[in-house]
Amino acid sequence: MSIDCRINIDRPNFSLDIELAIASTGITGITGPSGGGKTTLLRAMAGLEKNSRGYLRVGDAIWQDAMHFTPPHQRQLGYVFQEASLFAHLNVQDNLQYGMRRVPNSQRKVSIDRAIDLLGIAPLLQRKPTQLSGGERQRVAIARALAVSPKILLMDEPLSALDIQRKREIMPYLETLHGELDIPIIYVSHALDELARLADHLVLIDNGKVKDSGAIGDMLTNFDLPLARGDDAAALINGQVSGHDDEFQLTYIDFAGGRFTVAKKPLAIGHPVRLSIAARDTSLTKQHQSDTSILNIFPATVQAITAEGNSQVMVRLSAQGTPLLSRITRKSAELLALDKGSEVFVQIKTVALLA
Repeated sequence: MSIDCRINIDRPNFSLDIELAIASTGITGITGPSGGGKTTLLRAMAGLEKNSRGYLRVGDAIWQDAMHFTPPHQRQLGYVFQEASLFAHLNVQDNLQYGMRRVPNSQRKVSIDRAIDLLGIAPLLQRKPTQLSGGERQRVAIARALAVSPKILLMDEPLSALDIQRKREIMPYLETLHGELDIPIIYVSHALDELARLADHLVLIDNGKVKDSGAIGDMLTNFDLPLARGDDAAALINGQVSGHDDEFQLTYIDFAGGRFTVAKKPLAIGHPVRLSIAARDTSLTKQHQSDTSILNIFPATVQAITAEGNSQVMVRLSAQGTPLLSRITRKSAELLALDKGSEVFVQIKTVALLA
């Protein structure tokens, strides 16, 4: 199932002009500056922006074109807002049942029992929304969105209203949705750490237009975009568990550029994982260092160098095709005589295991 979207909205102080082909699988992250049009795009896809013009096709269903506009209640989608908008007078079970009533049996792809199981809310079914924590309310809201058996699931900054503890509580459930549901998810967020952990594809929107889109690993290391700059710049690496060292309590993770050594994780051999490597946590050398405490050292080739303020540079590298970033001082770059094509070794001090 493919999703084709061309949306145009004109307002006195803002215009949205979006053309986008959205992946039919996995999670597509939408990010960009505040006021750029991210939420407006989701609302238009949901049919909540009546002044929008354009075209929206989800699979074989055309929800909007020049001659036709499917009203929101007839669009087979789930929508999760920043604040969990549950019916306060209904308990959790009845909130879920409410979402299912408008879905014919023949169109149900996600049973209410599966939604309950995926979000881990079985112990909450008899509670009212006022008896739930923020994280629990949001899990119920996601389960209710799934109960309508949507063709797509729209999520508008679903964690932004939660504190750090509640975010940590709900993130594993979002990862479960990613791994087990065959439903495309469009996930709006300002938080790159959330997107790095969840998204497969990334769309950058600014001033009502798509600035760029692509695989999230490529987007985060693209020097033409602001995502590859600053303290939060990081590269993503997909790998799989290849072994464990019981003596030293370590886990080995293989990727195209070599093998990572990390603190031991209770993961099966062959389990796919995603790693985040912050640019600030890497250093570069011309020779492989042996007298060092750093275990993760990989050969790489310099692809590009760009200034990062007055005293630093950002270096994009390729480790056998896997992109990496390293932020070093401008002086270090000159002492190493770095240039495009230079062969170096990347020393990685810290590895974040995301999933």
